[in-house]
Amino acid sequence: MRKPLKLVVVGVAMFFAVTAAYAATEVPDVVKLENKAYKKHTKGIVEFHHKKHAEAYAKDHPEFYKRGCGECHHDDQNKPLTNLKAGDDVKSCLECHKKLGEMPSKEKKAMRTAKLSKEERAKKELEYHAEAIHENCTGCHKLYNKKNKLKSKDPKAAPTTCKTCHPEK
Repeated sequence: MRKPLKLVVVGVAMFFAVTAAYAATEVPDVVKLENKAYKKHTKGIVEFHHKKHAEAYAKDHPEFYKRGCGECHHDDQNKPLTNLKAGDDVKSCLECHKKLGEMPSKEKKAMRTAKLSKEERAKKELEYHAEAIHENCTGCHKLYNKKNKLKSKDPKAAPTTCKTCHPEK
């Protein structure tokens, strides 16, 4: 009687292992940063070249990828998710950065007037989805350009402006 029970347990365990393997998210080479939460996009949709960043750029510029996937992906405490592997499920940025769009300029101005610390301002700005995405991408791109002494018009410069990331509609 024990042998059939063991076979059932092993069979069920294998089923869940195989199911979990197939349930992993396939990572496309290019990810369109288009979110259905936005009823209307005011700019063209950015196409993020995930494979280039995760493989080619990480190999050519390891100093910018010390935390692996954690350079871009983090938890709700902003702790890098350094143990991610291709295909692992990741949460949508909107799960934490819940306010759609960019922080309204009136609110930014009010923060400056309130004399909040840099950390307090950053925390409030990062509640906004677009602010978080922009900080994640352009923050790294600006560091790359600075390290390599590249100006924005240099063809080898990483994009840091609206027009260099967002295609025309």
